Formats: sequence, structure tokens, C-alpha cells
Amino acid sequence: MALTIGQMLTIEEMRQERQRLAAASKSLVFTNGCFDILHTGHVTYLEFARDQGDALVIGLNSDESVRRNKGPLRPINSQEDRGRVLASLRAVDYVVVFDDDEPRPIIEKILPDVLVKGRDWAHYVSGRDVVEAHGGKVVLADLVEGRSTTSTIERVVAAYGPQAARGAP
Repeated sequence: MALTIGQMLTIEEMRQERQRLAAASKSLVFTNGCFDILHTGHVTYLEFARDQGDALVIGLNSDESVRRNKGPLRPINSQEDRGRVLASLRAVDYVVVFDDDEPRPIIEKILPDVLVKGRDWAHYVSGRDVVEAHGGKVVLADLVEGRSTTSTIERVVAAYGPQAARGAP
């Protein structure tokens, strides 16, 4: 199956694509996150991650996973919308939605060559042991100061009130 850049795949489809990349001696980079309201910090991070190998797959937290991790008002955008926006970025080759609270199970299935996380997660990188046990490496990315989805939401709430964060008129 020929794939195009920026596709949303199931975990099983990504496993097959991983095998194809490995057979072609191409390295796969994995990163994950909610990517709820895309901002320059995300784009800079994803460009950095893509530069670490031949192809980049994003493990995208499902809506339920985001709610468990971030609270009942998140995500702002649905997993379908977040995935489509991510898949449209030049730096992104594949997007795979996962429902776990952390990405270790999907990392075990995909077995990327490189695992990228933000430096703010240096204390704990889920799946580090799996990647390193298979000869891969973990790379920590610098963050863009002052850029986060949380700070964006806080600015909206400060400017327009708490109802703005809930999407109320």
C-alpha cells in the first residue's frame, strides 16, 4: 500500500508501515501529545522531531485520554480535528490516535528508532526503556518559551471570560 505524507493510520497500519520503513533502511521518529490548540511551540517541536530521522509519527492522545490527563474541559478540539491539522503539516508523516494515559503501549507496538520528548519531560520519558532496549535513542527537545496550549487558553479566558474556554456564546 503506497502512503502519502501526513496520513492518519490505525496502530496496526502504522506497524505495517514501520516494517516497510525498516525494510527500506529508513528511521522512524516517534513523539506524542495532545496538540489541542496548535501554536508555534508545537510547530517548532515537530520540525525538530522530524529532523531526527526519515519519517515522523505522532501518537495523538484520544479525546478520552486528554480528558483524563487535562480535565473535563479539554480537549478544545476533537481528536479528528487535531489529527487532521497535524497530518497536514509538512514535518508530519503519520498520525496515530491512542487511548492510553501514556504512550508506552503504542511505542511497544511501533518500536521507533528515535523517541522525542520535550525537555520538560526529562524526568520521565514514557517508553524510553522500550526504545533503548531495541537499540534506539531518546532525544529531548528544547521548548519555545511562553508557548503552550494552557497559556493560550489562559489568555483567552483573561480576555473574554471563562465562558470562552467552554465555547459558550
